[in-house]
Amino acid sequence: MPKYIAALFILFISLNVQAQTWEVGGSAGMAGYIGDLNVNNPVKPSGGFAGLFVKRNFNRYLAAKLSYSFGQISGDDITSDYQQFRDRNLSFTTPLKELSLVAEFNFMSYIPDAGKNLYTPYIYAGGGFTSFAPRAMLNGNQVGLRQLRTEGQASPYAKYTLVLPFGAGIKYNISGKWTLAADIGYRITRTDYLDDVSGTYAPASALPNATAVQLADRSINKIGTPGTQRGDYRPRDFYIFAGFTISYTFVTQQCYY
Repeated sequence: MPKYIAALFILFISLNVQAQTWEVGGSAGMAGYIGDLNVNNPVKPSGGFAGLFVKRNFNRYLAAKLSYSFGQISGDDITSDYQQFRDRNLSFTTPLKELSLVAEFNFMSYIPDAGKNLYTPYIYAGGGFTSFAPRAMLNGNQVGLRQLRTEGQASPYAKYTLVLPFGAGIKYNISGKWTLAADIGYRITRTDYLDDVSGTYAPASALPNATAVQLADRSINKIGTPGTQRGDYRPRDFYIFAGFTISYTFVTQQCYY
C-alpha cells in the first residue's frame, strides 16, 4: 500500500470524534473506461466489477472507506461509429484490481436505524492504486500485451497505476441497520496504457518479436506507417465503476444520542 494511503487511513482512525461506527459491505455493477478506444462517451459500459469494503463512520456525515474491487474493461474498434477507428481495428480486454481509500460525505444526517433520515445523497474522493494487464485475442488465444511493447517502448509500462477515485451516489436505509446505495465513480489514472494504446505506430525493427508486429497493427489494410498516430495523444486513461452497494452498520448505543 502506498505510504500516502496508509497515512490517510491512520489519520482517519485516530480522529477524536464521537459516535464512531463500523460498516461492512459489498458492491457490484458495471465498469467502463475512457481512453484511446473510447474517446468521448463517459458512461459507456464495457465490463463489470465487484468488491468488498469496510467503512469507519466518524459521525452522521463523515466516513472513511477502504475498498478492494475487481473489474474488467474492454474496447473494440470494430464497434465504433467512426470509420477511422474501424479501419484501425484494435481491441483489448483489461482486468483491474483496485485497492482504494476514500473520504465519504453525507449531505444529510444519516445513521441507519438510529437517525431521522432514511436516505441521503453523498459524495466521495480519495486515492488508491490499481493493477492492470491489457490483453488481446490472436488466433483464438488471449495474449498479454505489456511485454510485447507494441508501440516500440524501450521497456514495458508499469503493472500498477495510482488512481484518484471520486464520485457521488444516494443511500437508503432499507431495513434496520442495512443500507442500499447506488453510485457512480470515476478513477483518474497515471497511465495511458489501460488499453495498450497511447502514441504512434513503431517500425517492425523496434518490436521484440513477430507476435508484437501482428498485434501492433491489426488493420486489414496495414495502415500503421511508423510514426503515424495510433492513439489519441491524451496523457492518461480513466475508468468507471457504477452500481449498487449493500452494507451493514454496527451501530453503538452512543449513536442514538
